[in-house]
Amino acid sequence: MLAGLMLAAWAYLLLLHGTFWQSGPELRPMLPANAPPVAVIVPARDEAETIAASTASLLAQDYPGTIAVVLVDDASTDGTADIAGRLPGLTIVQGSPRPAGWAGKLWALSQGIVFALSPRAGPGDRADPEFILLTDADITHDPRHIATLVAHADRHGLDMVSEMVALNCVSLAERALIPAFVYFFQMLYPFARVNDPLSAVAGAAGGTILIRRRALDRIGGIAAIQGALIDDCALAAKVKAGGRIWLGHSGLARSIRPYPHFADIWRMIARSAYVQLRLSPVRLLLSTLGLALIFLLPPWLALSTTGYPQIAGALAWAGMAASFLPTLARYRQPFWWAPLLPAIALFYMAATIGSAIDHHRGRGVVWKNRSYERPGA
Repeated sequence: MLAGLMLAAWAYLLLLHGTFWQSGPELRPMLPANAPPVAVIVPARDEAETIAASTASLLAQDYPGTIAVVLVDDASTDGTADIAGRLPGLTIVQGSPRPAGWAGKLWALSQGIVFALSPRAGPGDRADPEFILLTDADITHDPRHIATLVAHADRHGLDMVSEMVALNCVSLAERALIPAFVYFFQMLYPFARVNDPLSAVAGAAGGTILIRRRALDRIGGIAAIQGALIDDCALAAKVKAGGRIWLGHSGLARSIRPYPHFADIWRMIARSAYVQLRLSPVRLLLSTLGLALIFLLPPWLALSTTGYPQIAGALAWAGMAASFLPTLARYRQPFWWAPLLPAIALFYMAATIGSAIDHHRGRGVVWKNRSYERPGA
């Protein structure tokens, strides 16, 4: 029975789950027919190592329209604002203390947006961006990036365009675990379904989110998701309820945040994994059993049984490995990582369980030396 259920699960995933395993879509560089003003908001908290490269890449955009780049310094203690302040053309806003009920990043974004849309020197000097780009302080952007995002939004009448930026894949920990992070994200939010206006699936990647101002106004601004820690997907759900969104991979933006050790990636997973399960022990149990059925049972059956269970296990394991190959190719990793996906999945399962244990011990979610004991959904 378990072998049959496992095979059925993989048949569904490979054939009917929005072709999640494909390494695409990806936008090619293009120019917009029109170039409306764009406001870029960069929330930054203790980003001294990456802020200069990130903001410099935004200020160097080859965009035929107007771009205003606003950095919101979210109580940094490492000189982030001082480093960024050396770059001409960058506006720095000193963030105010976070109100109760707000996630830190979202409060910073909200302040940046308010500033970008506010009057300047006089009543007639008002910024009026049609698009707002929300991006992280650890991402560098190709000079063609913003033009490409705006062109795609305009050509297809989209309210929001988001991209999974290329992640670091240099250290052993990154090579072992980062491609799987992208693979699992695509499994949770199949890009084809996110991009289908008839599907209820909504997702986004927080590193790059271009949103129309009118769409942000329609949902009530960033305040509509003020407590969300998985803020990108929460925003996508709000925008798609009445609008059109698009999610894909980026060949024009790259994260420069390194994860040199396995413990670094563990912390990255654990900070939001239990939130993804809505802090529910029942969801944790069901997801653990589901992951065990899908990822752990195939190699166990293939290596420790005979007859039909062994054949079923081998087929499921082979299908699993094959589905991982496009993501490995995107990150230029050797094919032999593919059959190791069950062991990699076990690491992610353990980190998710660790996330739940931390929460129920009262530690909640901790990120950038800030704790959220009861994060919003």
